[in-house]
Amino acid sequence: MAPTKKGGKKTAATQEKKKGGFTKVAKADWKEGFKKKQVGVSDMTLLTTISNEAVNDNLQKRWTNGEIYTYIGSVLISVNPFRDLGIYTEEIISRYKGKNRLEMPPHVFAIAEGAYYNMQAYKENQCVIISGESGAGKTEAAKRIMQYIAAVSGGQDSSIQEIKDMVLATNPLLESFGCAKTLRNNNSSRHGKYLELMFNDRGEPVGAQITNYLLEKGRVVGQVDNERDFHIFYQFTKAASEEQREMFGLQGPETYVYTSRSNCLSVPGIDDSADWKDTLKAMQVIGLSKAEQTDIFRMLAIILWLGNVQFEEMDDGNSKVSDSGVTDFIAYLMEVDGSVVEKVLTQRTMETQRGGRRGSVYDVPLNPAQAGSGRDALSKAIYNNLFEWIVSRVNISMKPRSPHTQIIGVLDIYGFEIFQDNSFEQLCINYVNEKLQQIFIELTLKAEQEEYVREQIKWTPIKYFNNKIVCDLIEERRPAGIFATLNDATATAHADPTAADNSFIQRSAGLSSNPHFESRGAQFLIKHYAGDVMYNVSGMTDKNKDALIKDLLDLVAGSGNSFLQGLFPDRPDPNSKKRPPTAGDKIRASAGALVENLMKAQPSYIRTIKSNENRSPTEYDSKAILHQIKYLGLQENIRVRRAGFAYRNTFEKMIERFYLLSPATSYAGDYIWKGDPKSGCEKILTDTGIAKEEWQMGVTKAFIKNPETLFALETMRDRYWHNMASRIQRAWRNYWRYKNECATRIQRFWKNNKEGLAYAEVREYGHQILAGRKERRRYSLLSYRRFMGDYLNVGPAKSPLGETIRTACGLANESVLFSARSQLLVSKLGRSSKPSPRYLVLTDKAVYIVVTNNKEGKIVTSLERKINLAAIRGVALTNLRDDWMAIQGPICEEGDPIISCVFKTEFITHLMQTTRGQVTISIGPEIHYNKKKDKQAVIKAVKDETVQKDDVYKSHAIHVASGEPPNSVSRPAAKRKAGVVRPITKGKLLRKGGPSTDQQRPKPVSKPKPAAQALPGQSKPAATAKYTPAPASTSYSAPAQSSYSAPAPPPPPRAGPAAPPAAPQKPMYKAKFAFQGQEGELTLAKDDEVELVQKDDNGWWLVKRGNEEGWAPYNYLELVPPKPVAAPPPPPPVRRPVPAPAPTPAAATPATGKKPAFPGTNLNKPQPKPPITGPKPGAAASSSAPAPKVGGKPPVPSAVRPPVGGSKNTPGSVRPAAAPPGQMDLAAMLAKRAQHMN
Repeated sequence: MAPTKKGGKKTAATQEKKKGGFTKVAKADWKEGFKKKQVGVSDMTLLTTISNEAVNDNLQKRWTNGEIYTYIGSVLISVNPFRDLGIYTEEIISRYKGKNRLEMPPHVFAIAEGAYYNMQAYKENQCVIISGESGAGKTEAAKRIMQYIAAVSGGQDSSIQEIKDMVLATNPLLESFGCAKTLRNNNSSRHGKYLELMFNDRGEPVGAQITNYLLEKGRVVGQVDNERDFHIFYQFTKAASEEQREMFGLQGPETYVYTSRSNCLSVPGIDDSADWKDTLKAMQVIGLSKAEQTDIFRMLAIILWLGNVQFEEMDDGNSKVSDSGVTDFIAYLMEVDGSVVEKVLTQRTMETQRGGRRGSVYDVPLNPAQAGSGRDALSKAIYNNLFEWIVSRVNISMKPRSPHTQIIGVLDIYGFEIFQDNSFEQLCINYVNEKLQQIFIELTLKAEQEEYVREQIKWTPIKYFNNKIVCDLIEERRPAGIFATLNDATATAHADPTAADNSFIQRSAGLSSNPHFESRGAQFLIKHYAGDVMYNVSGMTDKNKDALIKDLLDLVAGSGNSFLQGLFPDRPDPNSKKRPPTAGDKIRASAGALVENLMKAQPSYIRTIKSNENRSPTEYDSKAILHQIKYLGLQENIRVRRAGFAYRNTFEKMIERFYLLSPATSYAGDYIWKGDPKSGCEKILTDTGIAKEEWQMGVTKAFIKNPETLFALETMRDRYWHNMASRIQRAWRNYWRYKNECATRIQRFWKNNKEGLAYAEVREYGHQILAGRKERRRYSLLSYRRFMGDYLNVGPAKSPLGETIRTACGLANESVLFSARSQLLVSKLGRSSKPSPRYLVLTDKAVYIVVTNNKEGKIVTSLERKINLAAIRGVALTNLRDDWMAIQGPICEEGDPIISCVFKTEFITHLMQTTRGQVTISIGPEIHYNKKKDKQAVIKAVKDETVQKDDVYKSHAIHVASGEPPNSVSRPAAKRKAGVVRPITKGKLLRKGGPSTDQQRPKPVSKPKPAAQALPGQSKPAATAKYTPAPASTSYSAPAQSSYSAPAPPPPPRAGPAAPPAAPQKPMYKAKFAFQGQEGELTLAKDDEVELVQKDDNGWWLVKRGNEEGWAPYNYLELVPPKPVAAPPPPPPVRRPVPAPAPTPAAATPATGKKPAFPGTNLNKPQPKPPITGPKPGAAASSSAPAPKVGGKPPVPSAVRPPVGGSKNTPGSVRPAAAPPGQMDLAAMLAKRAQHMN
């Protein structure tokens, strides 16, 4: 039994030692005082006093505080709270996901998480065994196990989600048909269920299977007071639709004998109408069709109406049916004749087996008691077989969608029962619980102690009660147990149930030698592990017989309802001398199979306890709970858990799981230990630092005492892969850091050169434009001065200001070449002109002047003027070093803009490049411009050395100091200082130092890699995953240079002219079958070869044979393999190198326009029969199904058969496949591209 998974608790804060030796302690959190205090102990192995009273006191404290779950090691104890605690939400599921048992409080989700983790980690089947008496919460625990596994098992595939939905849908479906209200539980399971969830290797559910055990079918026909029949009968009679009521003659549950006999029609806390909707929804999720649902409801109606068949005693003592209308309606539901039903229920056909009249057949009338017994037997048989059909149908729907590797089983079976009247049903139920208790003892107590002795482990033995003696009392064949004695009594007096009961009483006297059995007349006592139970013998042998009489089987066989006949597939052979299996044989075989399945899996245990008999959320019955604690053996379980070891496994399994944790056993993921598995396992536990008293070495297994130790090993194993991944990531990051640093240096050098050259070329072009005609500013000649162009980021590299300017200009697809701040000369009325700030933008289409104004307290940026490049005639500048220029645009009222811009030379350069030199650049002592449409003006440039900075405009004159000579050029680039190469030393894996110290540093010597060894139990070393690169394309690589220089070989002779390529072969197809064509079609004989002309998506191809052309079905054709092309002859030998003439290019072969054969054509497949050809385009097909015929309805007292109409099948229309899109016209595409470029 493997405890659940990885590492122990994580500490709230890690302690780090500083250089001064001080230890950093985590600061206390004031919220600690407000956390929920733990009541009692969550794991009862920590109890100071081990006694039943101490266990009960701890459970009571926790139950009162709303904590219903408690551990005994890995066993979960659950006390039913009889109220909703809100502890099964999605949030709670997420808390337990991926956590081990010690990290979270006790919960049923922790058991589910442990089983799911162990299945994935150890690749072993798991099972969850839930035990306890009726009403203790077993069914609820099983539902929560399935809820958790469905939530955490992952899988995005629709089929996986479908399986999850079906598994969850089985709960309401099987609860409706298999649960009922009893005196001890409102939702008591009256059957056993073992659900096996099947998972693939990724831990995703791919299927499920349910095994059913011993449905209590006697509850269908009778219950004690204040109990109910199965839930489905009350849901059906209360919430069925009007159509169903009319079809099956349904009335309320109070009108049927089977549902009203116990005087309990409603149960507090159970809404039959809401549960009916859940049942119908579950049927849809499972995949039950409407017809199948109708058949199920028909069987329920038959059972309900059978209960209403009453018998009257006639003068001769025989029985007759009181109301033949009821039997007629039952016959209508069963689709048989009404008189046959009445005869089968009141008479029995007997065939003589001995005497002179052997083989004679007699109709023996039945008295009312016998007739009622036969009626009830038929009802029980129909319901039992219906339930088994539902379970088998659910299994069909949940069958695995793909191969499965592991299984998690969840056992939800009826609990131990002690009633006032205990009969054969209680004997079977308690027998199964004895078997489950025996499994618990075998796996947790007896087997554990025997294993310690066998493995020579030191520990303290614990005494316990072994219930094998009770199981043998019930199931043994020799000496005969109770089941065998019942079979013998039934066989000797099979015709008379009373005589068979008396025979059993006489035979059971031989069982008195067993100390757990006492015979008391018409009763007998069995001392079960859960208490003494008194059983009544009356009717026990008849229930054990479990067989329908031949008349009832013939009635079912003669039914016109195929579903009803299918419920009774196996009829006993009357001529067979072999005794048919009894109910005792069946339950014994089922219990044996269940035990065998459970023993193959690693079990997890949930022991449920019922807090009180009144289902009260506030009552804690200490006396009853003490009794449950005693018979569940919790005290002995605690003692064994404290004295034993929590985990054990073979040396080979331990090494396979944990060999990574020791450097002596692993290297780079390979197993390298050369010693025996035992020494290797001991080395692992020693190297991990686990205390010696925490583990022991046996003969074949290693034993670990506490689960915390195992969790620590699992945490270290998980951390190993994280550490390896971190080391790889660290080396990879250092590699990229080194690579990026190298790239940065290369890029920096490249930018300083290549980009500098590009910018220098643009700047040099600007110098050529000025052509020594204008004085220069000193800053314009700096070596690092570059013409960047878009200084305001109006183009792609956007900024908030650039976005504002771009929006104001309304730029869409224009490329921004230049943008900068400037000043525009603005004329004022009655005053001299004055410079005003503007934004100047040059694109590939126009020049934009943008202004920012303050309007009503808001800053507004707007376009002031736009001048198309085609309208610009020239640009006028002075010959001094000022920044003014006039853009000579079209003659208009606005005139030419006079702009001062620091980057004027760059603006003119980009303008000349964009317009391809079509703009005139005028440079002189004056700037001539159009002030208005018909008015010209002049601005003079005056040298004024008093101007310290920039220039000054005043009264049509620009005052500026002297600048650099007009013939000045840019300064040469400054030389870099010769410095030391800076090494790249960032990163922990890179050593300090640089190239200068490489020769002084000794080269590291790598250790040889240890040879990988085979894991214990394997013949070959475990393969480690290695990266295999994809094969690269063939390329020539120069060989390494050698010190030896061989003489150069003579040049190879020139090849002759290349042969023209062979013409492409036409795809040919061969007819697989003969085809008789009609008009427009090509008639084909088998093995005729045709040429493909055109393919259509409708299943017909246009083919050609000689001069004939026509349509043929594509699935009659198969591709003919192309003939191999002969290799070209070798070139003739050349005696001397003669220059060959240029090869003549081969003529281009026109495309044939034919597509290759579709992929997947198998030429070696055996030829099947000719397929059915579909219609050619335009043909239509239609079909219709005839309406089902329904027989007539006889008159019934309480039901009217609903009209059933025929159903018409409308054939679905098949859409032709869409034609492939056409290719773009090449000429149109090229024209469009040329237009875009212009």
